[in-house]
Amino acid sequence: MSDTEVTHEIPPISFEFFPPKTEQGRAKLFDVRRELSGFNPEFFSVTYGAGGSTRDNTKNIVTSIHNEGAQVAPHLSFGGDTETAILQLLGDYQAAGIKRVVALRGDMPSGMGSSLQMVYANQLVALIRQHFGDHFHIEVAAYPEIHPESKSFDSDIQYLKAKFDAGANSAITQYFYNPDAYFYFVDACAAQGISQPIVPGIMPITNFKNLARFSDSCGAEIPRWVRKRLEGFGDDQASLSAFGIDLVTDLCETLLDNGAPGLHFYTMNQTEPCAAILTNLGLNGI
Repeated sequence: MSDTEVTHEIPPISFEFFPPKTEQGRAKLFDVRRELSGFNPEFFSVTYGAGGSTRDNTKNIVTSIHNEGAQVAPHLSFGGDTETAILQLLGDYQAAGIKRVVALRGDMPSGMGSSLQMVYANQLVALIRQHFGDHFHIEVAAYPEIHPESKSFDSDIQYLKAKFDAGANSAITQYFYNPDAYFYFVDACAAQGISQPIVPGIMPITNFKNLARFSDSCGAEIPRWVRKRLEGFGDDQASLSAFGIDLVTDLCETLLDNGAPGLHFYTMNQTEPCAAILTNLGLNGI
């Protein structure tokens, strides 16, 4: 990155939160939401734990954000929940005036074993369309570097196509740091008849150990040179953060310059990294 702030036409921006477990964390999340509202996001999303693990907390936070006048999209998956419970939750969201959801396969709650049948995201999308028509804008997940459980690159694209064929409107990707992986994936999707927007998910870099552990488990690649650079900072958090902001700013600039339809930030309930990246890009919402 040069020292000169770049400016882009403002694309759709969205921010993702996770439900905090404490009142202090909840208060911080709402402070962060208000601060990030200055970037005029299209919506905020809130992650979800099936089987009640964070489901009720997600619902409460989603409702509160909506009541503050912001567009919000709750994440939703079956996990150990029944169809009746999912439809009740969707009905509550509809009644509250919420018009967007993020439909995911999700994970089976621990201890459930094989006692329940896995419900895939395309099935959840179809259920939403069956019962709620076009009320909800439905987001789904996409994996430019391939879902860790997928059999192949091609099969992963077919899974995504099934979600769109069931009625999804757009997709948000797993985070990545190699823009070529995203563009190759988008081109391969287009070749299979997928025309819906596929928005890149953006993960700011603030803690290398946590990022490496999560990336190894979810199949998101950290390029070797980036790993080595981050490892080299050791306990120098200021240098690591500055490098991470520059790296992710460059990534976002490349994505936007080459036609990405927006940016979805995994905030980790923090303001500063996302705000610094967006300010570097000139996306101040002003």
